[in-house]
Amino acid sequence: MTDATGTTRVITLLVVDDHPVVRDGLRGMFAADPGFEVLGEAADGVAAVELTTRLDPDVVLMDLRMPGGGGVDAIAELTRLGVRSRVLVLTTYDTDSDTLPAIEAGATGYLLKDAPRDDLFTAVRAAADGRTVLSPAVASRLVSRVRTPAPGHESLSTREREVLGLVARGTSNREIAAELFISEATVKTHLTHVFAKLGAKDRAAAVALAYERGILG
Repeated sequence: MTDATGTTRVITLLVVDDHPVVRDGLRGMFAADPGFEVLGEAADGVAAVELTTRLDPDVVLMDLRMPGGGGVDAIAELTRLGVRSRVLVLTTYDTDSDTLPAIEAGATGYLLKDAPRDDLFTAVRAAADGRTVLSPAVASRLVSRVRTPAPGHESLSTREREVLGLVARGTSNREIAAELFISEATVKTHLTHVFAKLGAKDRAAAVALAYERGILG
């Protein structure tokens, strides 16, 4: 990649994944190309935020489900902090409950780990330029969702419905946080939004209203 002066620019990266083998593989892959430089690695979202603010990489390659701090929370925090680094999600998960919260939190792109090396390099370069890049499977899912929104579900986000569904099963905030790889504080925030959108005073009322309106069925 070249900058405005025509000089070749090295793209700097932070690799975030809880599996050491994955981090080693990605570091080795990018180290073999002179157009990239891996500045550091993190094993969870909390460390990712700290290292991003300290190292200021062009792109953060972010996994989503990690013990000790998930990727969505980290993306949201980086967005709140206003860092210049772009976040490219690199994960094995392409469900609505993973893709939409990550993109809503501020991710520039979303790629699956089975992507070929050249596609990954292209995606990183695009993310560094601020361009959105989505794996074909994720793009197809998002387009389909936009074209055919589920009736009665418009007011709640995917993650809010997911949290509410777990509440309906009698799951505690701590258990919800563990299952969704988010913090308890984030669970409480989602529930606050759910209560406000549904006009519910508490968990029981929210669940009852959700069943009544067809949000849960």
